[in-house]
Amino acid sequence: MARILVVEDNATLREGIVQVLKRMGHETIDAPNGKVGLSSWESEKPDMVISDLKMDQMDGMDLLKAILNRDPEAVIMIVTAFGSIEKAVEAMQAGAYDFLPKPFPPDLLRSKVERALQMKDQRQKNERLVRENEMLRDDAKLTDAVSIVGQSDIMADVFQKIRKIAPTDSTVHIYGESGTGKELVARAIHENSQRAHGPFIKVNCSALAESLLESELFGHEKGSFTGAAKQKLGRFELADGGTIFLDEIGDVSQTIQLKLLRVLQERQFERVGGEETVRVDVRIVTATNKDLKEEVKEGRFREDLFYRLAIIPIELPSLRERVEDVNPLVEHFLEKLRVRTHKRVDHISPQAMHMLKQYRWPGNVRELENVIEHAMVFADGNTIEIDDLPPVITGKRNEDHLAIPDGDRPLPDILEDLERQLIMRAYRKAKGVKTETARLLGIKASALYYKLEKYGIDTDGPPDDSDD
Repeated sequence: MARILVVEDNATLREGIVQVLKRMGHETIDAPNGKVGLSSWESEKPDMVISDLKMDQMDGMDLLKAILNRDPEAVIMIVTAFGSIEKAVEAMQAGAYDFLPKPFPPDLLRSKVERALQMKDQRQKNERLVRENEMLRDDAKLTDAVSIVGQSDIMADVFQKIRKIAPTDSTVHIYGESGTGKELVARAIHENSQRAHGPFIKVNCSALAESLLESELFGHEKGSFTGAAKQKLGRFELADGGTIFLDEIGDVSQTIQLKLLRVLQERQFERVGGEETVRVDVRIVTATNKDLKEEVKEGRFREDLFYRLAIIPIELPSLRERVEDVNPLVEHFLEKLRVRTHKRVDHISPQAMHMLKQYRWPGNVRELENVIEHAMVFADGNTIEIDDLPPVITGKRNEDHLAIPDGDRPLPDILEDLERQLIMRAYRKAKGVKTETARLLGIKASALYYKLEKYGIDTDGPPDDSDD
C-alpha cells in the first residue's frame, strides 16, 4: 500500500481518481489546487503525486518544480488535457515520471500507478546496491569504461550530459551521423546508471525484416509461426532490470512503432502468438542517423512515439566538427589495436597526423579506427608514416586508379571522396599551380578554390603526399 497525493481542481475528477486508488488499496490525500497540494506534500510526504497541469493559484508545472526542488527523487504523474502533449513532454523533461491524457479510463490510471510504484521500489533497491558496491563512476571512469575519447569542448558538453542523464531512468534518444559513437554513449549511460548491474541489450532495428524484428523484440510462443519450434524470449524480456538500446530506430515500420509506443507507455507487451501480458522494467535508449522530425513531417514516423523517445536528446558531433580530437583518438587506437594487429606501433609522424586532420572523415570515428588499423598493418617500424595510410587519405592510387571508399555509406559521401581524390591528383600533377589544376579538371579557377576550401585541402605547402 502506498500514500498518494491527488491534486486536481475539478472536484468530480479528483474524487474519481481517489476512488480508483482506494479500490487499489492505497491511502490517498487530496488537494483542490497546487498551493494546498504543496503544503500537503510537505506535511504528509506521500509516496507519489498525481497532479493536474492547469490549475489556479499554483499550476501543475510550478508544483512539479517546487516538489522536485525539495526532493529530486519524487514520483510525480501529470494529468493533462487532450491536445496538450507538448506541455506534457515539457513536464517530463522537467522531471515528471509520466502523464495521463484526459479523458482516461480507470484501467490506464491503475496500470500507470502500479508501474510508477514498481519503478520507485526498484529505484530504492538499486540505490542500495549502488551504495554497497560503489557503482557510480567518477569522471575518469566515465570515458575509460567504454572508450569514449575526446578533449574538445563539444565532447566535454556530451560528457556532462551523460553524467546528468545516467543516474535517471529517463528515455534517451541519441542522434548523429554514422560512426560517431552512438552505441558507446548508450553503453556509457548504462554503465554509469543505477542499472549497471543489469543487462545491456542492443538491437539493430534496420538489420531485420518487420516480422523477424517483432519476434526479436517481443519474443514468440511455440508454434506461433512456421519454424517457431519453441518459446523464445524477446530482447525486452532479456533486458529486464537493465537497459535496451534500439539502434537505427528511424527504420522501423509503422506496425512496430505502434508496439514500441505501448511498451514505452506501459512497459508491457505480448509475445508473438501469445496471450499472456509480459511486464518488464527496462530503460530505453534509442539512436538514429535520421532526422526524426523530418520523418514525422513526411508521415514515416509516429509523432506520439517521437515525443516519447525525444524526452532527453543527445546530439553527437561529427569528427570533422572536433578535429582537435583526432590526435587523442589516434593514440587511443594505437593502444587498442595492438592485439589485433600483433604489432607495437607507438607513434605517428607529424606529416601523417597533418594529413589525417585535413581529411573530412565522412565515416567519422569508425572510419578513423579503420584507417589506423590499416596504417599499423603496413607500418615497417614503430611509427606510422604517410605511405602507411590508405589511398583514400593520401590520394595515391595503385596503377593510377581511384579507390572506391569502403563501408556502407551514402552515395553523396562516396562521390565527395572520389572528387577529392581527383582534385588531389590534378593538384600534384600541376605541381601546385591552381590555374593549371583547374585546367586539368576542366573547371573554373573559382570553382577549384571553393572545392579546395570545401574539402579542407591545404595548399600552403608543396603539393607532395603530405598535402592531402
